[in-house]
Amino acid sequence: MKTGSLYIVATPIGNLEDMTLRALRILKEVSLIAAEDTRQTKKLLNHYGITTPVTSYHEHNEKEKAPFLTEKMKSGASVALVSDAGTPGISDPGYRLTKAAVENGIEVVAIPGPSALISVLSVSGFALDRFTFMGFLPHGGAEKRKFILEMKVPQHTFVLYDSPRRLKETLDSIIEVVGDVEAVVGREMTKLHEEVLRGRVSVIREALADREIKGEVTLVIRTGELGPGTSCEDELKKLLAEGFHLKDAVKAVALEFGLPRSDVYREALRIKEGLKK
Repeated sequence: MKTGSLYIVATPIGNLEDMTLRALRILKEVSLIAAEDTRQTKKLLNHYGITTPVTSYHEHNEKEKAPFLTEKMKSGASVALVSDAGTPGISDPGYRLTKAAVENGIEVVAIPGPSALISVLSVSGFALDRFTFMGFLPHGGAEKRKFILEMKVPQHTFVLYDSPRRLKETLDSIIEVVGDVEAVVGREMTKLHEEVLRGRVSVIREALADREIKGEVTLVIRTGELGPGTSCEDELKKLLAEGFHLKDAVKAVALEFGLPRSDVYREALRIKEGLKK
């Protein structure tokens, strides 16, 4: 018996007109649609008059549901995977099912389309020959500062997702750890109240100071060159004095200056001993 296929189908992140003709055809033709939120997906399907059966597939049931869907495809059924919005697997459920399909020799087909991170990157005006997607920020505290420290790399573009409730705090942390770098904040991309803010992080932070922020947020930052006279020793002293773990400070400074981590580690140990005196 011929196995079915798994289709990774991108769906609109706001504007329903962003649905591609190919995606509509696939959603009509497959045997089953696996959806992160069946209620949300049924709104989309009803809008386009699609009656394909829908089953839930989300972060809380994917361990159990992936084997079930894999068996369906091995028996000849084709499955379309969709998330609430955008491209499945990009900070959304999908990894386990895709991996299981690959391991079982099932064809996996990308049906490309909307993606919040690509949408904001494309209008950022930053160099995009290389960029790093950081995913969702941790909720707060030491883990969040450690996460932001990983972006302390000169002349590089980073893109990440954040909660509207925590955005102001995130911008403050970026200024503290990375510096007052250039940034773009995309909010509610493709939706009625779409907004793109540009400028230094401090300028964006000031613009948002008295506002209640709502909707999905994508943040892009572009780090600058190392300042004149900035030294590896100075950066290590600053990070260690701010309470960063030695390992995290060493990793960040080695990337920032393009130095061997072993050399930076020895320098950090020397500085740490000096701070104890």
